Amino acid sequence: MKILFVAAFLGVILYNLGAGLYYMLVDQGTSKRTVNALTRRIVFSIVLIGLVVAGIATGVVEPHGVGA
Repeated sequence: MKILFVAAFLGVILYNLGAGLYYMLVDQGTSKRTVNALTRRIVFSIVLIGLVVAGIATGVVEPHGVGA
């Protein structure tokens, strides 16, 4: 379930990245849709990182210890 949640977040992040690219090519600087899509991507990325950190801190997510 945790992996599915992270994968869904990554899917939304990639969708917003693609939408930003599409709007950049189609609008050619005439609207703010590109900026809005990329802003949403950044917000979702920060929220995902925060959730992972909170999950590790509470013990819900266990890091696998690469390099330990």
